[in-house]
Amino acid sequence: MKRFFATCLALGIALTVAQYLRAEEKKEVTLKGEVMCASCELKEGKKCQTVVRVKEGDKEVTYYFKDRGAKESYHNSVCGGGRQDATVTGLVAQADGKMWITPTKVEYAKK
Repeated sequence: MKRFFATCLALGIALTVAQYLRAEEKKEVTLKGEVMCASCELKEGKKCQTVVRVKEGDKEVTYYFKDRGAKESYHNSVCGGGRQDATVTGLVAQADGKMWITPTKVEYAKK
C-alpha cells in the first residue's frame, strides 16, 4: 500500500511539472525590431520568408516567421528589399538551430 501511495504521489508531481512546462512554452511575447524578407534582404533561401531582427544585449537575433510567407499581407511591405521597424507579437520556439515566431500581430512603426 505504501508503494502504491508513493507511486501515485510521484506520478501526480510529474504531471504537475509537465503541465507547468507546457504552459511556459506557449507564452506570447512581443518583439521590437526590423522586419524584412529573408530571401530579398538577407539572401537566405529561394522562397520569400518574413523575419524580424531584434537586438538582445550586444547581439542581434533573427526570428523567422512561421506563417504563409509571401502570402501574408504584412510581407508585401518588405518584399523586394528594405527593412521596416515593427512590433511583432506571437509565440516563440526554437527549432533547427533557429528562433521561430508564430505571429499573431504585426504592426509597422508609423513614419
